[in-house]
Amino acid sequence: MKEGIISKRHSAQRRGTMLDIQFIIENVELVRRNTQERYALADVDKTVSLYLQMKQKRRAAEEAQHRANQIAGQFKNAGDETREQLRLEMTSLKQHLAVFKEELAVLEKAYLEEMLRIPNLAASDVPQGKDEASNLPIKHVGTPRQFDFQKLDHVELGRRLDILDFVAAAKVAGAKFYYLKNEAVLLELGLIRYALDLAMKYGFTPVTTPELARDEIISASGFSPRGPESQIYSLTEGALSLIGTSEITIGGYMANTVIAEENLPIRISGVSHCFRTEAGSSGRESKGLYRVHQFSKVEIYQFVRPDQSAAAHEELLSIEEEFYQALKLPYRVLLMCKGDLGTPAYKKYDIEAWMPFIGESGGYGEVTSASNCTDFQARRLKTRFKNKTTGKTEFVHTLNGTVVAVTRTMLAILENNQQADGSVLIPEILQPYTGLQVIRPKVRRF
Repeated sequence: MKEGIISKRHSAQRRGTMLDIQFIIENVELVRRNTQERYALADVDKTVSLYLQMKQKRRAAEEAQHRANQIAGQFKNAGDETREQLRLEMTSLKQHLAVFKEELAVLEKAYLEEMLRIPNLAASDVPQGKDEASNLPIKHVGTPRQFDFQKLDHVELGRRLDILDFVAAAKVAGAKFYYLKNEAVLLELGLIRYALDLAMKYGFTPVTTPELARDEIISASGFSPRGPESQIYSLTEGALSLIGTSEITIGGYMANTVIAEENLPIRISGVSHCFRTEAGSSGRESKGLYRVHQFSKVEIYQFVRPDQSAAAHEELLSIEEEFYQALKLPYRVLLMCKGDLGTPAYKKYDIEAWMPFIGESGGYGEVTSASNCTDFQARRLKTRFKNKTTGKTEFVHTLNGTVVAVTRTMLAILENNQQADGSVLIPEILQPYTGLQVIRPKVRRF
């Protein structure tokens, strides 16, 4: 098969699908190249080899079991000499079957581990590249503010306004934790409520989700719950972990479900705390609220027909843009390169808000993302719908986006809206939600 050509069995329209093993075998060059271009830690050839070994071992076990069943049927009517031969053969078969079972368990575990590393395919317009340096800016909105006074970063603003306390949090929980105080609490709740109202305007059902999930749900969603590369906090007892995003728990809501076609699309907005280890993160951008272990987030998630996912992806982005335009924060939209997509995404946008203290003289920092995962997650989660036209059961497509991750958005509001007198103006859209127009410096009591 020529490189880059998908077999006739799988049309070009299926390029975005989660890669089942038959697809990989029939399109091994395409999958290998996609894995390399996404800089994924996956070995396509090893995955195929393990599958073929597993298939061969299963066939041998089935043949041995079939022969054992034959012997069981012959044993009753056999003569003494024949019965002894059958008994010896049965003993040998049982020993072989026990070995097959052990060998299959090892092969299946190794195969599953390798299979879960293989990423989704990427859309044709996703740019090449290894990391954030290759992400493509496609839109800028708003102009970064020029200050005519000595501006302060959000950490110093938070101290003077008595709304953030990192020192006390470090004493209690360690680095990258924080206390919100006074008006910051109202600002967090206001951001969450405005995000929910915006999502509900577009037909999303609000839910609060569990903040723990089974490891198999996390893996099925395309995240690694355990291991050195994981950003997820795992509990030491049992196969449960704290979620890094409610994308995991919303996707898991419909696991092992066949959805009636007339109920699609299903739109859910999830409110949760998110927990991330942020292993390996350092530098100036890690200061304060930018990179923390725990934060509140409002996620929007869709289960759609495959032919609706491209349009649904653009809709998620437009909702996120509406949110940040309402806050009047300068931002840009990025089309993420292949190496920065994340395992489940077929195509992904990020929104980055202007933050005056990113880099040496200000820069853009990520505040939201919007991903089309096609049927990558749905295959693993076994989330399907009954196609009324064909009568077949098919996998849905899943999409997810962040309306607001509170900590980074709060950072952007504080730094962009600060005034010469040390106060911070509350965005007009949030004033009815917070009951505030401005946050002023105050004397700290505790």
